[in-house]
Amino acid sequence: MNEEVKDFLHLKLNSWLLAQCKSMGLKKPTPIQENCIPRILMGEDCIGCAKTGSGKTLAFALPILQKLCEDPYGIFALVLTPTRELAFQIADQFAAIGKVINLKKCVIVGGMDMMIQGLELSKRPHIVVATPGRLADHLDSCNTFSLQKIKFLVLDEADRLLGGHFDKQLKKIFAVLPKQKQILFFSATMTDTLDKVKKMACNKVFTWQEKDDAGIATVKELDQRYVLCPKDVLDSYLVEVIRTFRTTNKNGCIMIFTDTCKNCQLLSMTLNDVGFTNVALHAMLKQKERLVALNKFKSNHIQILIATNVAARGLDIPAVQLVVNHVIPNVPKEYIHRVGRTARAGENGMAISLITPHDIKLLHAIEDAIGTKLTEYKVDDKEIVTILTQISVAKREAEIKLDETDFYEKKMINKQKKLILEEEEGQEPDEVNIAEEERKQPRKKRKVEIKV
Repeated sequence: MNEEVKDFLHLKLNSWLLAQCKSMGLKKPTPIQENCIPRILMGEDCIGCAKTGSGKTLAFALPILQKLCEDPYGIFALVLTPTRELAFQIADQFAAIGKVINLKKCVIVGGMDMMIQGLELSKRPHIVVATPGRLADHLDSCNTFSLQKIKFLVLDEADRLLGGHFDKQLKKIFAVLPKQKQILFFSATMTDTLDKVKKMACNKVFTWQEKDDAGIATVKELDQRYVLCPKDVLDSYLVEVIRTFRTTNKNGCIMIFTDTCKNCQLLSMTLNDVGFTNVALHAMLKQKERLVALNKFKSNHIQILIATNVAARGLDIPAVQLVVNHVIPNVPKEYIHRVGRTARAGENGMAISLITPHDIKLLHAIEDAIGTKLTEYKVDDKEIVTILTQISVAKREAEIKLDETDFYEKKMINKQKKLILEEEEGQEPDEVNIAEEERKQPRKKRKVEIKV
């Protein structure tokens, strides 16, 4: 970016948008904003790829709002994103900038009342932010709204949307969109889907990809570490990592990523039992519970968030100073997105991954992908021995408590729904019944006092 650039003025944005940027504390555009905004205003399709925390949302929100105020009508733009939490965050950013023009927006995601959403769509909001599955459901179930006149289609986290998981829903959505529209693709990792993205573009395509610093895919402000530990004491090492980090940083927010909904819930319950107050975020929670958990963490009311990959992409929480991979992801790209929750917008941050001997190949694959080597994070092995029993007992108690809830029942219902919706042959009925019977089997309760 040109060092002489002082503000957003040269991007030819309207005065009201410049005033909004100033009121939000935005002094000058980031490289992706500097390069993409003028091209979008010129009517070109755009592919923007930049590291996490580089201001991608504003790179498409600002030009869309400028075009909207020139010819206001609803539904003007459709923004698709892979996760519910990211959809709400994008909608909030549109609302913050567009409040002076009385912008109407709505969020269409799963886990919320479809009747209310249908009513909001029928009122023709200017901006619709949606996850593909729920929007496809609305296209199937009602005809109170139309996407035939949209001017902009945005695919945020485009590589995830086009990775195959949403193909059926996207096909249904694209079938009802107009041929003439601007398509904007944004993500932090798009190399493997770039050709697919280019084929989807309707107009002249402008592609901008942030130049890597010697091939490094993560920001230089991020301190990336690993802790080598046996698999069966992973939770104890996690506790010691948090304790060690807290000796030098008492107030920084921590995000902990694990692999499954069940492990996420168990880990959350275990850490709460041993004195590390936290909230959980995973797909088995009701959407209202997910939003409450995220808001508590964003407001710094609770400083530890334990999550699955639903929180790995796009979420902007400036207070996050440490990201921990309790279970290292199988795909290097997901590692990049996870650790991108810290060290955002030029701030410093740390990422620590717990590595078992079986994860060494994964670690090397990640290092190759990001173009840098992780260094060891030192923890006191003697402390691990002293807390091992306490953590193990707390984990076992959490498993017993979880058995007493309807967590597993919800999981079975969700599986059955998925099988019905996809019309595919899945679990045999016997397997479903066996799993349900196992869940109902009473377990012997034990009272154990846990020291905090």
